[in-house]
Order: sequence, then structure tokens, then C-alpha cells
Amino acid sequence: MGTTKRLPVYVSLEETADMLSVSTRTIRRRISDGTIPAYHCGKRHIRIRLDDLENALERIPAVGW
Repeated sequence: MGTTKRLPVYVSLEETADMLSVSTRTIRRRISDGTIPAYHCGKRHIRIRLDDLENALERIPAVGW
């Protein structure tokens, strides 16, 4: 048996915005500034790889509360 290749999961702008609790406009700005990589699916549809989205997030260092 061959190895099973796991396909990447792609989400829409709306799904991405919902996941991050921001607007689709914010997602579009992050795509424009290169923070979040995005891909065209057809002429109009934009999709974001879930793995790329997770990598785009930055952890905020803990502060001495």
C-alpha cells in the first residue's frame, strides 16, 4: 500500500474572518500586505490554506502581570 497524502484544507475569506473574529476587509488587507498568503480558485474565488493561516498568527509574549 502507498502512503496516503493529506490534502491541504482551504477556507474562504468569510470563513477566515469568522474564525479570527475580524472583518473580511481585514483579511483582504492582510493578504495585500503579505501577512496571509492566498490563492485564486477560479477567476473570482479567493481561498486561504488553513496551515498558512495558522503560520501567519504571531504569539504575543507573556508580560509580567
